[in-house]
Amino acid sequence: TALLEAAGHDGVVLLAHTLDDQAETVLLGLGRGSGPRSLAGMAARDGRWRRPFLGLRRADTEAVCRAHDLIWWTDPHNADPAFRRARLRHEVLPLLDDVLGSGVPEALARTADQLRHDTALLDELAGQVEDAADVATLAALPPALRSRVLRRLALEAGAAPGELGAVHLAALDRLVTDWHGQDRVELPGHVALTRTAGRLHRIDGGP
Repeated sequence: TALLEAAGHDGVVLLAHTLDDQAETVLLGLGRGSGPRSLAGMAARDGRWRRPFLGLRRADTEAVCRAHDLIWWTDPHNADPAFRRARLRHEVLPLLDDVLGSGVPEALARTADQLRHDTALLDELAGQVEDAADVATLAALPPALRSRVLRRLALEAGAAPGELGAVHLAALDRLVTDWHGQDRVELPGHVALTRTAGRLHRIDGGP
């Protein structure tokens, strides 16, 4: 993004992710236990990013290229077993198709679509909570909604979004629902949240 902005490009960017990439993303999220936000996979529209081929299998996009005499570039990392995604692509997904029957990538992609809709609604409801730092307000929320409000609070405090995970949100939840005088919860991005006088607030984190 920074390079595009430096080059003066302010339009949309088309990405070549396919349904197969989506299925692999969902499986990676499952393996990490990352929760519904990760399992929701990639969106067809995400700000300036567009993924017009997200509903097509990789084989379909290659067939279209051949039909129009187009030459595509294949990233050599895609076949390197040192990368977990490559092993999912060449070992795990074919095995799942064999054991569960064909159509596993499509089923995983449908699951991502359903979870993305659910996550979007919960995020919208979380955004309507006015005092996200008030412990009594947080404690009264259903767990699924409270976790999203806590995520919002952590991001606003400066936590690194790409590194903020379920383990951090669970620790923050304990500050609200199972507090026994815990001091602070360290968050990625060198910040921390603590509880004082019935409120959560930011303090400087560790190194």
